[in-house]
Amino acid sequence: MYPALAVAEALSNQYPGVELTFVGSAGGFERPLVAAASVSFAHYDEVSAGPLHGVGVGRAVRSSASLIVGIFQALRLVARRRPQALLLTGGWVSLPTTLAAWLRRVPVLIYLPDIEPGLTIRALRWFARRAAVTAEASCRYFRPGQAVVTGYPLRSALRRASREAAIAHFGLDPDRQTLLVFGGSRGARAINYALMTIAPALLDDGVQIMHITGTLDWPDLQARWQALGAPARYHLFDYLHDEMGLALAAADLVVSRAGASVLGEFPLFGLAAILIPYPHAWRYQQVNADYLARRGAAVRLDEPDMVNRLLPTIRELLGDPARLAAMRAAAAALAVPDAAARVALELARLAGEGA
Repeated sequence: MYPALAVAEALSNQYPGVELTFVGSAGGFERPLVAAASVSFAHYDEVSAGPLHGVGVGRAVRSSASLIVGIFQALRLVARRRPQALLLTGGWVSLPTTLAAWLRRVPVLIYLPDIEPGLTIRALRWFARRAAVTAEASCRYFRPGQAVVTGYPLRSALRRASREAAIAHFGLDPDRQTLLVFGGSRGARAINYALMTIAPALLDDGVQIMHITGTLDWPDLQARWQALGAPARYHLFDYLHDEMGLALAAADLVVSRAGASVLGEFPLFGLAAILIPYPHAWRYQQVNADYLARRGAAVRLDEPDMVNRLLPTIRELLGDPARLAAMRAAAAALAVPDAAARVALELARLAGEGA
């Protein structure tokens, strides 16, 4: 979602007369995020879709039926909106929409946020004319000449965030090290409870903590935070949207999952990371974590090892300024601040409006 919204924002800035349509899944989670975005869409449409991979037979049958319905919905949508180009960023809804665009001869641009493509993008790459990728390592998954390296598109709210503004906004102590911990919008339960267990030791070390729990475990974690005495240096949030850039700007070290956003957001802020890939899915997060770790920007810590190794690893990194500085520099070297504009340009070229 966020790369798509970042590219839409860049398109609006670069081509003020452009008309944008967002296509989401029927009854999906996309609508409130689009409504909260800083860019205006002329239309918001929905088509039916569903997962086909990693689900039971019953769910796969229902998804197949939804997909058939979605293809006809998407064909009608493409005929009505008459788009000049389609940007897809993955997800179930991409399948019917891309097939409809291909059948109507609308050029398709894939944006691949992760290093390794998932099943949907692997299937749809044959219908796309071009593919924008976050890193050179992803080009091998596409036809020769099909992929262009653009970097990870970032919203302007992230790019404007500064450490000074973050310290003032969150009421942080500028003389203390700041640890940021999060696991996504719903949260990562294993990370949340591991952090709660070691928080007293970190506070004793003088570290200040920013913990974004996600919505799933918020009530219980808030109660546990209260039981710890609601420490002033332990800042607890259920979710941050526009303020996320400030949280990243404030941090000296981050502990998180290894979703695609870490490939763009952490380099933008030169942020050293401890990455804990989600273990119950295909290996995309492991590949993302290894990409940053091999370049010296992160340490990969697998979830089964987290209970015993999380606190020592945090202490090791925060206690070694030279190593932390080297990791931050390695992360910053991977930053592509104008990635959204680069993807927007590729899309405009497909539409016949760019250079």
